[in-house]
Parts: sequence; C-alpha cells; structure tokens
Amino acid sequence: MTLNIADILARQPSGLPRYTSYPPANHFRPDGGPGLLDGLVSAARGAEKLSLYIHIPYCDRMCWFCGCHTKQTLRYEPLAEYVKVLVQEIALWGEKLGRRVPVSTLHLGGGSPSLLKREELAIIRAALHAAFDFSQGPEVSIEIDPSDVKDGTVADLMAFGMTRASIGVQDFDPAVQAAINRPQSFELTQSVVHTLRAAGVRSINIDALYGLPLQDKAKLACTVMQVLELEPDRIALFGYAHVPWMKPHQKLIDETTLPGAADRIASAALAARMIADFGYRPIGIDHFAKPDDSLARAARHGKLHRNFQGYTDDDAEVRLGFGPSSIGCFPGGYVQNEVATGRYTAFIQSGRPALARGLALTEDDRMRGYVIERLMCDFTVGFDELVQRFGLAALPLIGDACSIASGEYAELCWVDDSGLYMEKEAWPLVRIIAAQFDAWLKPAEQRYSKVV
Repeated sequence: MTLNIADILARQPSGLPRYTSYPPANHFRPDGGPGLLDGLVSAARGAEKLSLYIHIPYCDRMCWFCGCHTKQTLRYEPLAEYVKVLVQEIALWGEKLGRRVPVSTLHLGGGSPSLLKREELAIIRAALHAAFDFSQGPEVSIEIDPSDVKDGTVADLMAFGMTRASIGVQDFDPAVQAAINRPQSFELTQSVVHTLRAAGVRSINIDALYGLPLQDKAKLACTVMQVLELEPDRIALFGYAHVPWMKPHQKLIDETTLPGAADRIASAALAARMIADFGYRPIGIDHFAKPDDSLARAARHGKLHRNFQGYTDDDAEVRLGFGPSSIGCFPGGYVQNEVATGRYTAFIQSGRPALARGLALTEDDRMRGYVIERLMCDFTVGFDELVQRFGLAALPLIGDACSIASGEYAELCWVDDSGLYMEKEAWPLVRIIAAQFDAWLKPAEQRYSKVV
C-alpha cells in the first residue's frame, strides 16, 4: 500500500496539537494553577523521584523562528537579577516539600541557559542541592547555543553537573540562517561539540528543523549530512511551527518563502531516511538515537514517554517547573507558572509559588492521555493493558479504536483483538489518529502547527 500523504493531509484540519501533553497546554485554565498547589505539593512530597525543569527566559538575540517564551537582552545584569529570584523559588519549594526528594532528571531550557556565567550557575546549583537530593546521579541536560560558548563556558556547565548537551542547529545554510536571524557556522558548532566531548559529556543531542524559509530538500540534505558528521547521540528533526498569531516576532519571516505542504512532507521524509541510513533508530515522529542510547533502549522496551521537551525516557510522575512559563505536572493535573517575568518575580518575592494556569485531570483525561501517548511513542496501544489500567471504563475507547480503523482512517491504522496499530507508512501522520481520541479538540476554534 502506498499512501498519498498530501491527499490525506488535505482532508484534515490545517494543524493539530503536537501532543506533548494531554490535554494540550492551550486548554490550561487561566488562574487554574493555585487550586492544584496542595495536590502538587502532596504528590511531590511523597514521590520516589522528581523531574525538574528550569527555564532561563533570556537570549542575546531573537531568532525569528523561535516558539519559546524568551526575551532578548544585550546586558548580563537582567540574568543575574533573574537568578536571584529563581533561587528563591527553588528554596520556596524545598520548604514546602519538607524533605529532599531524590531527583532523576534536571533540564535547563530557554531561552539560552548557556548565557549563564560561573557565579550564577554555582548559585543555582547550591540552591538545588539544598532543596533536593542529587545523590542518585541524575541526568542533567542543558540547552546550548554555540554562539554563547566562550572560553570556560563548557567547564562551568560541567561543574554545574551537565551530563547531556542539547545543541540548536536548525539549518547550516547561510541564506536560511539569514531568513530566521540565526547565524551559526558549522565550524563553530563542530568546535563546541569537540569541546563537549573532550570535557566528558556523556550524550549530545542536536536539533534541526525542516519547513524553514528558503529551505529546500538540497539545503536540508546538506545540513543533515553536516549534523551526521558531528556524530551526535540523538537528533531531533522538528517541523518548523509557523504560529505568528502566538509568536508575533515570527511575522519577521517572509511567509512567501516558506515551503508548501508537499515540500515539507518530502523534506521530512528525505531527512529521516538519511538519518536512519546512518544507523540511528527512529524514535516517535521526530527523534532519532544511536541504538545504544537510553532513548533507543526505552523505545525498544515500550518505556518511551513524551513531555514538553519531546520524547524522553524520564518516567518520573511528578515534574516541578521553575521560572516564568515553566510547566509542572503530577497525576492530578498540570500547572504553569506566570509567563510574564515581572508577575512571576512579584509572586516569588511575596513568598508564594508563581502558579497561574493549570488543569485538573479527570479519569477520562488520564485514560485518553495514556492512549495518545502510547500512539505517539509506540504507534500502537494495547487493549489488555488499557483495561488493566482503567478497567471497564476503557471499553468505549476500544470501541472508538475499532470505528476509527474501519472508517475514514482505515488506510492509516488497523485493529485486532490485541490493540490498535498504525500502518508503518502512516507513522508520520500519527497525530491524525491521536486527535481522534482528543475530547478537547475543536479544530474550528483552535489553531495549531502543521501536521507534518
């Protein structure tokens, strides 16, 4: 069977959620976070381990493609002042938990965490170790912009505890870089990778994008070859999400230079084939990992997960987020900090957590979220495990799966007594099937990024 992906996409809404959470973050309720505080504290206090995320909302340049909550600063003082508030938030949570809960993973994202200097990194590290238990040797992942790396930067990040580096590349073509305001040479990136390896970093991830302005298959193929030359342990190949209604700075990109749907599909497929041909294992819809990487092992054993950082082997049920816009979660729901740095600061300095938006999960949400996550991670969902987890309440979803596979989407998936399965050729379209289980989705009222 050969799928006409362009024809299938033409019959779908122009965009769908990426399902890094369920329900997606646009459904979090304004002012819904404070009501979940007690539940989050209780869950975190009793957890065997925690996952932590720290947001650094500053960059020294604004990349026009960026969809993150960040702001540009040409001075270091705002970062130093921000860190003072951040460590207050960390200490506040340490007091609320009343015990140093073990940490399994820590991720510093942004923005550009690699802008932080030795002094601020040491302050953050001290606050974290005072509030939480790091004795189990957690994975510490830090996002790095190679343009930020100066003499001593990598040594400072290693002293902080970095075990994995995530490097943004996007595209190495100069014309594409100019169109997204992201100048970054291959030689600079290569030098940073070599420095990281020499310093003892255990794992390196590289992010690349397809669907960028002025990008075609030839330019993307060249970038992919250069990324492969760097031999990263993981590669994330994301589709550029052009959402200027959410990120006004994306209006600086000339929309007439964006590739069309057919070109995006062809580029994504070409890049995926190239990466797989070099021995990387495909992980979900947009990640790749060397066969011995922990992400590949998790995928092989059905232990892959998906969160706001993408695909992960992190199985902690409770995540605490620090910094403006950061998202935390626990079995009872999702919480998100105030997005505006000023309001976030005011909350922390008053001695209160900065929780703003949030959503309490119903049992139906958890059940549908489980189905969607398994589809996004494994391209299948087993009926027996679904019933074991949720009991007879899962039977209507099994009925929905049978209807989906026998109706409009029969060419994308199939069912038998054991579960629902995506056709392998249809894996890039898994968001379409996941969306059929999304009780919150209202395509006529909501706007999302392109499916491929």
